[in-house]
Amino acid sequence: MSFRAFLALSLTLLAASSRPSEATQALTQPRSPASVVIVELFTSEGCSSCPPADALLRQIHLKQTSSGQLIVGLSEHVTYWNSLSWKDPYSQQVFTDRQGIYASRLSPEGPYTPQMVLNGRDQFVGSNSGALEEALRKDALRKHADLKIVSATRRGDGFDLSFSLDGTASRALDILSVFTDDADHSNVLRGENSGRSLEHVSVARSLARVATVKGDTEQSVHLALPAGFHDEGDSGHHLVLFAQERNQGAIVAAVVMSI
Repeated sequence: MSFRAFLALSLTLLAASSRPSEATQALTQPRSPASVVIVELFTSEGCSSCPPADALLRQIHLKQTSSGQLIVGLSEHVTYWNSLSWKDPYSQQVFTDRQGIYASRLSPEGPYTPQMVLNGRDQFVGSNSGALEEALRKDALRKHADLKIVSATRRGDGFDLSFSLDGTASRALDILSVFTDDADHSNVLRGENSGRSLEHVSVARSLARVATVKGDTEQSVHLALPAGFHDEGDSGHHLVLFAQERNQGAIVAAVVMSI
């Protein structure tokens, strides 16, 4: 079965067409898939090998597989290419540090771009669709916990959010939040991609641990929006919330919502 056939393309973007127009705005939750798969792409605009991986992430983001997995991509731009002629405007040290932790556990060759990590368990070259398909197949056989956003209301500089987590077997888990731009693009002027217009999907603008839990729970947190994050006049945004084993282990549950 081809990779294109493996994805059920009948489910396209889940993003809501409307955006918050009030100071306080509730979010809308999409219908629940069988499981949510977080695919983290560590990329850089300074890397000539990265555009094919960026394109693959655009192909799969917010699509469902034939097994009912909803794929949520996160484009995490690293900083270590920035000294080579072109500074990636979306790069942050938090993503470089996160990739380094994954590399110490999953990647004997160390961090590299483009690199994909699926649910914190499997890593492979970010443009390798065959490796992605195999990792999705393996993840479909695993048991996942159930993470839900009970309510999320816009207030001032962020969101007041309540979430529930079930099926964790009393494991200690970190709850992490990511705010994303639905789409961004750059006209690169220098470096390996000089002269190219690059397109990105689901660009991570922040990544923060918002809670640590043990066992099934329901909690409320306040999520601050990242600096320079706007929700009018651009392509739209999503909030991604996921539960990950301590010390950046496996991701066992996730949910995504349009904001």
